[in-house]
Amino acid sequence: MFRRRNGKNSDMPPAETPTRKAVIEIAGVTKTYKMGDIEVNALRGIELTIYEGEFVSIMGPSGSGKSTLMNILGALDQPTDGTFKLDGVDVSRLSEAELARVRNKKIGFVFQNFNLLKRTTALRQVELPLIYAGVGGRSKRAKAALTSVGLGNRLDHLPSELSGGQQQRVAIARALVNEPAMILADEPTGNLDSRSGTEVLQIFQRLNREQGITIVFVTHDSWIARHTGRVVMLRDGIVVADKPIPQPLVAGDDERPSMEDEMESILQTVYYGGDAKEYN
Repeated sequence: MFRRRNGKNSDMPPAETPTRKAVIEIAGVTKTYKMGDIEVNALRGIELTIYEGEFVSIMGPSGSGKSTLMNILGALDQPTDGTFKLDGVDVSRLSEAELARVRNKKIGFVFQNFNLLKRTTALRQVELPLIYAGVGGRSKRAKAALTSVGLGNRLDHLPSELSGGQQQRVAIARALVNEPAMILADEPTGNLDSRSGTEVLQIFQRLNREQGITIVFVTHDSWIARHTGRVVMLRDGIVVADKPIPQPLVAGDDERPSMEDEMESILQTVYYGGDAKEYN
């Protein structure tokens, strides 16, 4: 049985740093779905702040509320109650048209299944957010984004001509091209082999380290989470732990351990840290 390692309360989020800008501010957020006469409380009072330049993983078992929270963070859904500010804008009560503008300008999405158009070249895939935003100089910016993820020589390739890892890199370039306030990635390595997954992780770490891009992963994979700087754990619609990773793994430097060992490691690092008697 795991025991907490010290007397500190691990459920408290990292201390606020006044010099850092809050990209995500969530206060008292709830989400209730009605299914006939039954109400399902998917989120039950979420409090969460993510600062500019952070690399954060949101974890939780099935039914914990992490997918619901991801939809709210991505401005794909709105809370039943509470407030959600993204880059200083309260998006919790915006209209559908206003939410669409927020998604286009402030959020870069990366999905597990890549979500690329089958008959569209890599260059045009990356240009699409710029077209929707009515931005000029699209080709130049799209080429720069693709070059930044190592695909400067694959501009005219279709998805069918690219490996899974290359397709995900196109998706990352597409997420970057509008210079969003944050990148929101849903299981970004879930459909990749270990080598391609490592390459994608390396790109995310480099973007965060060298460009200070705010990145939020939603994942069930504790090994992936240990490559980020902070882990937020959900259970039953609430945050049960929120703690920085003291020494994040560097993608490609460490061999993946067994599933049991990696889960124990993330629990010891993030979840346990209060009064040991709570776990007796």
